[in-house]
Amino acid sequence: MKVRFDQIARECRNTHNGSMMDIPIVGLEHIEPYDMLLKNSDINVETTFSKTFKKGQILFGRRRAYQHKACVATFDGICSGDITVIEAIEGAIYPDLLPFIVQNDDFFEHAIKGSNGALSPRVKWEHMANFEVNLPTIDEQKVLAEKLWAAYEVKQSYLKMIDATDEMVKAQFIEMFGNPQTNSQGRKSVRFDEVLTFQRGHDLPEKERKSEGVIPIYGSNGFVGYHTESKAKDGIVTGRSGSIGKVYSIKGDYWPLNTSLYSIDTHGNNLTYLKYMVEAFDVSRFSNGTGVPTLNRNDIHKEMIPLADIAEQRTFETIAYQADKSISELRKSIDAIDKVIKSLINENL
Repeated sequence: MKVRFDQIARECRNTHNGSMMDIPIVGLEHIEPYDMLLKNSDINVETTFSKTFKKGQILFGRRRAYQHKACVATFDGICSGDITVIEAIEGAIYPDLLPFIVQNDDFFEHAIKGSNGALSPRVKWEHMANFEVNLPTIDEQKVLAEKLWAAYEVKQSYLKMIDATDEMVKAQFIEMFGNPQTNSQGRKSVRFDEVLTFQRGHDLPEKERKSEGVIPIYGSNGFVGYHTESKAKDGIVTGRSGSIGKVYSIKGDYWPLNTSLYSIDTHGNNLTYLKYMVEAFDVSRFSNGTGVPTLNRNDIHKEMIPLADIAEQRTFETIAYQADKSISELRKSIDAIDKVIKSLINENL
């Protein structure tokens, strides 16, 4: 049976008055792209947010919907006005199925088409409301939801294994080179921009991207699509605006978005070493802004940082390479699960 989205779900616009002490605060930067569950928040921070959400409701990132941010709240809290709070209409849909409808590519494509605004496009509930979906019976919805969540749990177990492997490599970095924030091994220090020089990324609106291209596009949250042109090659990318702290090592041509900082000079240093060095140095410490945090390259460039010789860097790269092989196999399994989830949705909705 084909139904409109507003026949199975409603927008919640409740607000909070009074003290915000110990109440989780959620902005767009706390929602991970493509992740089904909310895992991050701030607490006891200054904010102008007032919209409330409850555990089990869906938080949809309505600003820059192309970032594909939507998740199920795992706790009660307060969120940004750029997040639409959605809940299932009792009796109209099996509630556990609704998150998969929202996370589906078709729903996001619909939302993106209805977004308005040049620099910071937003989608309104009125547009999301007219999305149409084919729903099976409630009993069939329940069976489908159980299969989808089971697949999601398996995917999460693989992701945890990837995180554990990555943490092992990070620990190996600290063991070999010490903590770059404190120079715990007493190595010779130089200015950050003598090790790695950053530049702000380049604008590339969603409507101007060419998905038929083969050049990957990277923003503050990593890979976001493809284009036919490149702006950089073989470098390091980290978040400049919004999501700050993640670091990516990229080999080959790519396009760094304006939400990122990307390397224009690695000064002969090894890319793998640089990735883990920037992570351990934690450039997010130098971000500022109460709403959407931003990172200025000049604030990083002037910092002093210890530097390892190239032979040590290459030894570490060998260790990281073996870990990357294991992670690559795990990602193949995750891709297979994603295909199963998409197939189940496409066949039943």
